[in-house]
Amino acid sequence: MPAFDLPLTRLEHHRPDIEEPADFDGFWLSTLKEHGRTDPLVSVRPVETGLTLTRTWDVTFRGFAGDPVRAWFSRPAGAGELLPAVVEFAGYGRGRGLPHERLTWVNAGYAHLLMDNRGQGDQYGCGGDTPDPHAGAPGGPGPAVRGLLAPGDYHYRRLITDAVRAVAAVRGLPGVDPGRTVAVGNSQGGGLALAVAGLVPDLAALLVTAPLLCGIRRALDLTDAGPYGEIAAYLSVHRGAERDAYRTLSYVEGVSFARRAQAPAHFGVGLRDVVCPPSGTYGAFNRYGELTGVGGGKEIHAYPFNGHEGGDAVHVRRQLDWLAGLLAR
Repeated sequence: MPAFDLPLTRLEHHRPDIEEPADFDGFWLSTLKEHGRTDPLVSVRPVETGLTLTRTWDVTFRGFAGDPVRAWFSRPAGAGELLPAVVEFAGYGRGRGLPHERLTWVNAGYAHLLMDNRGQGDQYGCGGDTPDPHAGAPGGPGPAVRGLLAPGDYHYRRLITDAVRAVAAVRGLPGVDPGRTVAVGNSQGGGLALAVAGLVPDLAALLVTAPLLCGIRRALDLTDAGPYGEIAAYLSVHRGAERDAYRTLSYVEGVSFARRAQAPAHFGVGLRDVVCPPSGTYGAFNRYGELTGVGGGKEIHAYPFNGHEGGDAVHVRRQLDWLAGLLAR
């Protein structure tokens, strides 16, 4: 795929205007208050994985509406001290899979929580274990369009609430230093991590690549790939529903969450990404922390000839080095 979005010289200064609802903060404050009144942890059960250097637990915590959400929690075997916790969010259509699939962060010495995606897990990977009992509102079959016509019904209202509750849950798990909690994600997971950074004021750090739900209106005009294509296909059938859909999407816009974030942040982006166009990532990066004065506590790495895979393992190594240096300080 050739480069199709703005040239890098323009992306570096891209600060999109967004149609932010007047009650954006109130919407999320009331949502999190309503669905965050109870202790998040339900159960923490050790599991046998066949790995001798990692210990893993099957965690269930209360997410949106108190619904049980599953997660894998892992620590390096034999680690006795309190560890920083990395909360990782999975990509679109993917579930938590099997406990031995994602070992980078635990091998780097962190406690690691991988949250399951409610109502997802059937598109690739090794499946998920968390149903979404609230998926009956009007909308299409894909997660991106479930409940699309009303903010209170939208799938991402529930999923973002789960993500915030995952941070609260990991802080209550054994061997975790609650003051050093980090949100990590790529694609949909990046969008969730960015939302967490905007809603959890004491997050220690954010690492996000190719985030979904950033610059949504522009992305819908640029690409038919992935989740944005599902939204466009739905609107092509439900003609005249654009106004309601755009209003709903404005409550999950990543640029709005980015403006409110406070944690130091590390971004990555492939400039040929047709799934999550790079102007969305740069829009979130350039406006990141503008309401909170994050200042110089952010950086971004661009990969001009890469698509949605971005910098892949090269970028992961940059993430590891950046986070280790940040926490050491």
